[in-house]
Amino acid sequence: MNHSYILVINCGSSSLKFALYDTHTQSDFKPLNLLSEGISEQLNNNSARITVTQNSEKTSKLLELNKSSNEFHAKSLEYILTFLNQHFQLREGLKGIGHRVVHGGSTFSQSVIITEHVLQQIKDCVELAPLHNPANITGIESLKAHFPKLPQVAVFDTAFHQTIPDFAYTYALPKAWSNNYQIRRYGFHGTSHRFVSQQAASYFEKQLSELSVITAHLGNGASVAAVSKGESVDTSMGLTPLEGLVMGTRSGDIDPGIFDYLSNKGLSISEINQVLNKKSGLLGISDLSHDMRTLCDAAENGHKDAQLALEVFCFKAAKHIAAMAVSLKQLDALVFTGGIGENAVLVRKMIVDHLSILGLEIDTLKNETNKIDDAIAMTINTSKSRPILIIPTDEEAMIVSDTLQLI
Repeated sequence: MNHSYILVINCGSSSLKFALYDTHTQSDFKPLNLLSEGISEQLNNNSARITVTQNSEKTSKLLELNKSSNEFHAKSLEYILTFLNQHFQLREGLKGIGHRVVHGGSTFSQSVIITEHVLQQIKDCVELAPLHNPANITGIESLKAHFPKLPQVAVFDTAFHQTIPDFAYTYALPKAWSNNYQIRRYGFHGTSHRFVSQQAASYFEKQLSELSVITAHLGNGASVAAVSKGESVDTSMGLTPLEGLVMGTRSGDIDPGIFDYLSNKGLSISEINQVLNKKSGLLGISDLSHDMRTLCDAAENGHKDAQLALEVFCFKAAKHIAAMAVSLKQLDALVFTGGIGENAVLVRKMIVDHLSILGLEIDTLKNETNKIDDAIAMTINTSKSRPILIIPTDEEAMIVSDTLQLI
């Protein structure tokens, strides 16, 4: 049997996800055939572990990595390729590789085939995403060494948001700063926002050009976007993924004067930035966990700080959703996606309860059913409300689609 494999790689700052698809039999009526997927975690220490799922079976093992080495991702990729070659004929069947790249700056407004010039442009964006782009680059270069003639595609988190108008992406800073330091709103989670807005159009049996939605990607990282006629016109994340909603360990919006206040207390900029990214958000407020499931259980059992973390998260999410409406001429639906958006019944209810001014009202029974099965989406609104949808995101499917189109 002929195979047409596409490998999807997502190199994070301390993790690496992969997924292998066989697209040989794909059509408009058949979904992608996922053959194998996995994740390597904690790649910056000796407890690095890889978990692979294949034929519904999970296997997990520790990775032997040299703690002094900077090649954690490269070594993890070598293990993954060895594993895949044992089960699949990669040399004969692999047709392309799609990479998630976090930051494309203002350079990239769509996915592209990776050339030496493109790779250099990705490197030029490193100072905009110092934790993520270097890992993305390692993935690209490592796989190029293994498959020098194979086309590789970069799919950027920021690309979808390049359609945001200047009045929405411009910060009120001196023009010289904006120009010289490339400071503007870039936005992230673009692949997810693009995917679920396309799915919403399919669900309503409309063309993308006819639809205006607010998409809420809620997970450990969280952002919302206003999507009009298939284009992003506003989003909550900014120059970095720190801006916007309260997240698992990120603060979201804060008064920038806090930096000066805390620096006068003896904290360095680096220390403040580390806390805002890694020790704030749900974890910081609750002093318990960044995991929404843990917090919902704790709140139900009377944990006051967990209750507060939940309330702050939902209130801030609702504020940003309401703000997105300003960028739309009409609102056809609110879409929940991401790990929290798809699964957290209480969170969806608490958010929508703040949004009656937008004509949104949740149907408690539908919301608690929380079962999509094989459908594109499910509605959780009352009959008098604007549509509220849950749509499972699939960023990997979007990366495969872009890779196939480009190669």
